[in-house]
Amino acid sequence: MLQFIAACFLSAFVVAWCTTRLMCALAPRWGLIDQPAARKVHVTATPLGGGIGIVLGVFVPLGGIQILAIILQQVEPVPAWLPSFIVDHLEGVQERSGQMWIILAGGLLLAVMGFLDDMSSLPWQPRLLVQFLVASGLVSAGIHVTVFSPYPWVGYIISVCWIVALINSFNLLDNMNGLSGGVAAIISLLFAVLMLTSMSEPHWLVGGVMLVMAGSLIGFLCHNWQGKIFMGDSGSYFVGLMMASTTMLGTFYEGDMGSRHVILAPLCILAVPLYDTFSVILIRLQQGRSPFQPDKSHFSHRLVDMGMSHRNAVLTVYLTTLTTGLGALLLYHIDNWPSAWLVIALICSVLAVIAILESVGRRNIEE
Repeated sequence: MLQFIAACFLSAFVVAWCTTRLMCALAPRWGLIDQPAARKVHVTATPLGGGIGIVLGVFVPLGGIQILAIILQQVEPVPAWLPSFIVDHLEGVQERSGQMWIILAGGLLLAVMGFLDDMSSLPWQPRLLVQFLVASGLVSAGIHVTVFSPYPWVGYIISVCWIVALINSFNLLDNMNGLSGGVAAIISLLFAVLMLTSMSEPHWLVGGVMLVMAGSLIGFLCHNWQGKIFMGDSGSYFVGLMMASTTMLGTFYEGDMGSRHVILAPLCILAVPLYDTFSVILIRLQQGRSPFQPDKSHFSHRLVDMGMSHRNAVLTVYLTTLTTGLGALLLYHIDNWPSAWLVIALICSVLAVIAILESVGRRNIEE
């Protein structure tokens, strides 16, 4: 398994690190620059386009793995150096890889739209329309949850809303160095652990995609954490779609009624991006403003308002993400709904404590 982990993670890390470094030089020439503004925390013009590094960091390794899998299936006998657990699952991975490439195609389409938005700001209406169209396409291709309803359309609607919500959650979360990419990397690693260690047998495809995502994001973060480049909408849209789709694709239960509570795992593991999105929308509506109007009312901004430095605010969001994500791990080690609801209550309590502290901090500032 260590060979599998290293191959997925390191290949993506190297591609993303090199591509993002190249984009640091190319982005200014292409006019991909994010200028400082009243509603932004950076004070110097910063290149955009780091999302290109993330996208290539995912596409190149997965493309290479796909080609290698096709070649290995044609080889007789299978090379002795190939681990047995890979050989046993080659056929299954090939069967499910079609769904993976459908997701990647949708992610690429959104990344292109995000790139155009980075070049010249697009209105939110067509962007939201494209997001819904891509989400609907993925759901029609079989990438959705059932939520155990006798009416399939219920699962379809929830799945479309889930995808669109996560796309915009990671876009909204991209407001400080290392924030959106770091949260996505933590989520990717946690979900990879779930897929490879917490099931009756490892789910190699979804686990591998999550490891590739983590490697690509950390390769990007090596530059982004220092403020050398931002991922831009091209990266945040792609990351959001990948997080939404793979968490649905990877939410398995083991065939009995007692394990159905694991459908709550994505809510736990993605609690922080969702909390940020819905709290921001609520604050804007309470203030009589459009929910699409950018401002500094995000989770991270509210932590800074309490007196934290930008770096400590980002680290606090990281730890909160890790805390809620560990709740998802717990769901795979319990066997009944009452225990599952206790985990959900624990996560809600953590977020409620943060919300109370934030509201006190904002009120003190206003006074």
